[in-house]
Amino acid sequence: MKRLALLFAFVLVTLPAFAAEDFSGKWSGSFTGTAPDGTQITENIFLILVHKGTELTGSAGPSEEKQWKIQTGKVDGNKVTFLVENPDNGVVARLTLAFAEGHLKGEFAAEKGAEKLTAKVDVTRVK
Repeated sequence: MKRLALLFAFVLVTLPAFAAEDFSGKWSGSFTGTAPDGTQITENIFLILVHKGTELTGSAGPSEEKQWKIQTGKVDGNKVTFLVENPDNGVVARLTLAFAEGHLKGEFAAEKGAEKLTAKVDVTRVK
């Protein structure tokens, strides 16, 4: 009985590590939100992610060709967060995404000075 309890405890401790998603790769989709002037916008987003442990690096941008470096990227279970700054206009965006049913979905919040943009993101892995 003691062995069974130890085996059960081992499975409970190690199972989450095996179930964690590897987010490395290319992801494509869009974000939809409200611009600072109140207009609704939908834009393409393309992510190239490198996932090692709890660290997330790579790049993000509107297309595979136009990318900016990910800063302070983190993975916590099935959630990823990171910052990306567009050096062309100084806009800093924070993305907070959760993995479910093959999608990374969540929030996109960008700001430049007093102007703010919030949006919903939905990306899927590029095959």
